[in-house]
Amino acid sequence: MDIKVFTATKAFIIFNGKVLILRESSAYADGANAAKYDVPGGRVIPGQRFDDSLLREVQEETGLSVTIQKPFFVNEWRPVVRGEQWQIIGTFFICTPTNDDVHLSQDHDDFQWIDPTEYKKFQLIENLHSAFESYLQQR
Repeated sequence: MDIKVFTATKAFIIFNGKVLILRESSAYADGANAAKYDVPGGRVIPGQRFDDSLLREVQEETGLSVTIQKPFFVNEWRPVVRGEQWQIIGTFFICTPTNDDVHLSQDHDDFQWIDPTEYKKFQLIENLHSAFESYLQQR
């Protein structure tokens, strides 16, 4: 089986000490994690700068404008999407929004601002557990 490799950027959007998580909708065409929570972000379009990609993804998924701060974690995950094996290498960035007025895209059906120490209480996608642990160790 051929594996498609992608680069992704992910945003830990921090507002008043809480992290924004989004629940994937079953209507998301490229989704592999319906009903699970993730952080905003996505694949980098070939030729696009990684920071422009993250700003675009955050705007599309949440309606928020953010300032990108430092990267704090790199990970990979390997979902099967529409019968294809993908390998996604993602860099996680701390981001600061100008406000907390979230407007979800059709790819998501819920959002929560959570205390990062309580991340285990939420049904997160697998790769987020280690990202939250890394974030908590560096705070």
